[in-house]
Formats: sequence, C-alpha cells, structure tokens
Amino acid sequence: MSEVLDLCCELIRRESVTPADDGCQELIAKRLLAIGFEVESLPAGGVSNLWATHGDNGPLLVFAGHTDVVPVGAVDRWTNPPFEPTVVGEWLYGRGACDMKSGLASMVVAIERYVQENPRHPGSLGILFTSDEEGIATHGTKHVMQILEERNISIDYCVVGEPSSTNTLGDTVRVGRLGSLTGTLSARGMIGHVAYPDLTPNVVHELVAPLQRLVEKEWDRGTNIFSLRHFRFPTFMLEPAQIT
Repeated sequence: MSEVLDLCCELIRRESVTPADDGCQELIAKRLLAIGFEVESLPAGGVSNLWATHGDNGPLLVFAGHTDVVPVGAVDRWTNPPFEPTVVGEWLYGRGACDMKSGLASMVVAIERYVQENPRHPGSLGILFTSDEEGIATHGTKHVMQILEERNISIDYCVVGEPSSTNTLGDTVRVGRLGSLTGTLSARGMIGHVAYPDLTPNVVHELVAPLQRLVEKEWDRGTNIFSLRHFRFPTFMLEPAQIT
C-alpha cells in the first residue's frame, strides 16, 4: 500500500492542470520501461498521451486513465496547498487525489507486481494515459485510438481507474458503456416575427414528434451486468443551428 501512496503523492505534486501533464507520464514511463514495457509518446495538439504495452499475444487488456486535473479554483479556500499531498488520518488530500491519480498509482503498482511475478504472462497488457480528459478531450484517447486503428490494434478488454462507489469508496466496479449512437436532427423553417406566428410557424415544434419516437423506442433489453435503465432513456444534446 505504501508504494501506491508514494507514487500517488509524486503525481499529485505535478501541477498537471488540463491539458498539461507536467511530467506525470514521464515518471510512469520510466517505471514501465524498468519492467520491460514498450513505451511510446503520442502527443497531439498540446496534449500528452502515453501508450505502453507488455507482451505480443492476445487478448489485449488495457488500463486507461488520465493524468490531468481540473483547475484548483481559489487557492486561498484550500485547507492545504492543492499540489502538496497531505495525509490526515486515513485520507489523502490534494488536487487529483481521487480523480484520478490514486487510480493511476494503483494500476501502475499492480501491473509492476504482476509482471515481476509473471514475466511470461499470457496475453498482453497495455497502458493508455492521456492529459486531455478534464478539458475538451479531442486530442487524448480519441487521438490514440485513431492511431491504434491505423495499426490494426484492437483492445479486447479495458479497465478505467476512475473512482466509483455505492456505499463505501471504491466498493463498485461498473460497466462503463456498451456503445453509443450519435445523429443530427435538423428542422428547417422561415425567419419571421413573433407578432405573426400564423405566417412563420415555430420550426422547433417539428422536432417534438421525432424526439418522442426516439424516447419511446426500446434500444436494448440490457444484461445481468448492465441494466435496462441505461438504455431506455437516451440523452439528447441540442446545439444551435443556422436557420435557412
């Protein structure tokens, strides 16, 4: 446990406010190189991305996460300096302690121990860490996945070290997402004045019927580990569009 705490503290000390990495991935890369990982940096758009693998057979199990943290806000409102890890009782305080430098440290130490005990383990292990998760998230995991697709590399299983719990911190392992469907729904109308609604009907009303059909559609019946409620109620995001 002390190994995880020590590494987590080292990561917290690095001021990796998104999209900065501030040396977090370099620190992790050195540890992975020491146990025989092939390590590669895949930067894009000012974002740091770390891709590392151990083994050359399938299946490929990848541990994914991010080194960036959200801004600290008003520093004078912090009880302790945000980038100075502080242990109080059984709690560790510092920006990113929960989301998600403790998760990164746990995954790295677990991998180190496993590889040292099983140097010829079956399958392959992978690490995909980015510094672009808390921001716009366009040059991080998405960028790396595009590269892997070009190389015909397919990830069979993925573990994300984000914190998750129901009653006690870390007591839950969740299935993240089984898939998604994205589309664009457009409605075209005329520009008019609100004083003359009979001449320019509200084009937004035309969106109600198709949206209702999407809400009522049964997209999936779920599984034992991913309940129906995750599928039945799709989330819609409305974006401004040009009226033509």
